[in-house]
Amino acid sequence: MANIKSAKKRILVAKRNAERNKNVKSRVKTYVKKVENAVEANDKDAASAALKDASVELAKAAQKGVIHKNTASRKTSRLTKAVASM
Repeated sequence: MANIKSAKKRILVAKRNAERNKNVKSRVKTYVKKVENAVEANDKDAASAALKDASVELAKAAQKGVIHKNTASRKTSRLTKAVASM
């Protein structure tokens, strides 16, 4: 355990940030899964609506630095390609 006050603060901040990152990643996974499920079900309308939401969530996660911007771009691209090929 840290003895210095600033180190104790950093531990608290790191814990808070890790919790936030976990929530954001989980949220992104949920939205991505919705798109994938809609694509599997061949539901074009639901897939395109879910894609719109998923791309927004991916962009937000990249903006916050939770995931890398290239990762967000790659995932969005692959989801868009999957929806377009329906």
